[in-house]
Amino acid sequence: MGLIMEKYKSEIQDGMQIDWDVPIEMDDGVVLRCDVYRPVGEGKYPVVMSYGPYAKWLHLKDGYPNQWKVLTEKFPESLAGSTCKYMNWELVDPERWVPDGYAIVRVDSRGAGRSPGYMEVWSPRETKDFHDCIEWAGTQDWSNGKVGLNGISYFGMNQWFVASSQPSHLAAMCVWEGAADLYRDLSHHGGILCLFANTWYTDTVMLRQHGQGNRDWRSRINGEWVSGPDTLTEETLAGNRTNFGQDLLDHPLIDDYWKERMPDYSKINVPLLSAGNWGGVGLHPRGNFEGYLESASDQKWLEVHGLDHFTHFYTDYGVDLQKKFFGHFLKEENTGWDDQPKVSLHIRHPGEKFVVRSENEWPLERTKWTKYYLNSSNTTLSVGEEGKESNLEYEALGDGLTFMTDVLQEDTEITGPVASKLFISSETEDADIFLILRIFTADMKEITFQGSNDPNTPVGMGWLRASHRKLDTEKSEIYRPYHTHDEKQLLTPGEIYELDVEIWPTSIVVPKGHRVGLSVRGRDYVYPGFEQPEMPVSGRIYSGVGPFKHDHKVDRPAEIFGKKVKVHTGPNHPSHILLPIIPN
Repeated sequence: MGLIMEKYKSEIQDGMQIDWDVPIEMDDGVVLRCDVYRPVGEGKYPVVMSYGPYAKWLHLKDGYPNQWKVLTEKFPESLAGSTCKYMNWELVDPERWVPDGYAIVRVDSRGAGRSPGYMEVWSPRETKDFHDCIEWAGTQDWSNGKVGLNGISYFGMNQWFVASSQPSHLAAMCVWEGAADLYRDLSHHGGILCLFANTWYTDTVMLRQHGQGNRDWRSRINGEWVSGPDTLTEETLAGNRTNFGQDLLDHPLIDDYWKERMPDYSKINVPLLSAGNWGGVGLHPRGNFEGYLESASDQKWLEVHGLDHFTHFYTDYGVDLQKKFFGHFLKEENTGWDDQPKVSLHIRHPGEKFVVRSENEWPLERTKWTKYYLNSSNTTLSVGEEGKESNLEYEALGDGLTFMTDVLQEDTEITGPVASKLFISSETEDADIFLILRIFTADMKEITFQGSNDPNTPVGMGWLRASHRKLDTEKSEIYRPYHTHDEKQLLTPGEIYELDVEIWPTSIVVPKGHRVGLSVRGRDYVYPGFEQPEMPVSGRIYSGVGPFKHDHKVDRPAEIFGKKVKVHTGPNHPSHILLPIIPN
């Protein structure tokens, strides 16, 4: 990186020294832009950095009005002690951090916001840029040389990648609801293309591309255009970014494209706090668990909470946890972090009730792994195998089949990864399997939960395209099958195949008198009572899976994935679900 002598605006505002649009030159000559919020006066401070495409000058209220409404109305504590003028989506509020002696650095990623260049999200180029930004921050005269990474979602996901590159000034990382495996967590659930990634890119990232100019917002902070001073033509903008949606279609298997976008957990050796959300099935929590388990660091902690995707990051609980972590590792303060449990779980109960519990490991050592067998003769789930061979057929695009336990005789906690083994046959050369773990009252009313992205989220979900059934035997566990996704193994119509399906980790205490259900179907879950609204909410229709839908016509042609599928059960085909039962 070369030395840039370019001047930038620096001023004291709201008790902070703020440097606007500070240039950071990359190794190829592209100049990225960052803002630095730090205490007034001379001093060296630990850095909390973020790097991402959401435009550092875009106010949270402008870009995400519905989320702003949730914070202001339901969690006013998240706004206390701040003018809120510097609040940015999924990032720390400088006014709540700078007074504690931190320098907050926000970098607009290459091609986004105030930073020019070719936009390619989660690319090796981005990781290299992020690495160099960390090294830059660690050598500034206001820095104590220790850089911590913090932020939600994108600002957490890219931490896994950059930590793999081992920047010398990286001292700690807090991944708050951040996926890790772009293929398995984000783009292709069980090998099935998820629409979210392309929708997110089109509706969020492209709107913040550098060069949107007067098409985008003016900053509430300084009145400048948040996506650069120039307004470029649509043709020029298209030439300055990757076609991410097409990239996803062009790479349906894990090939070199995906391999160079995977973190190397063996090289992640800095202190790590991985904070997940039970209700985030469809994007983040799998990465939080896998990243925690696989990272090489001998100083790592797991925290799992509930509620919306973003709320706890801003609440007093979330901010206190983050400061406790960073105060220990960036400032060497006695914050009490030495007493932090390795695993802290907000155990979920119906009615959005959570009970915080400390644990020593994940999955929990005392787990009683219990098989509940599918019984085709009466659509039940039972701990005993069905006595005879049987099968049930369903229309792939219909409601599928739901298997139920008897009424539970005592409160039963299910906390951990979930897996299912199914024996299926298809009318066609392939089949998409959608599994939904559900809870019902005694009178058969389903209990759903406030998920991170949908107010009617089921207890758990998993997916598998039958042609992607090949397992990585070294990485697979009985409770977490791991698929290679490196080749298609098509089906012979009518033949029976064994499938191991990963259902993402979950937690629920099922009350006495309730039932546990498992639905097997060929399309996304829709919660009971859902009615198609006249107008979308926040541009999307929430039917139980939030924006994480799987109905791309190219990826899922009806002539292959819209036919009949059979589930086979019995002594020779012991289809079952493996539940992590936690003893009382």
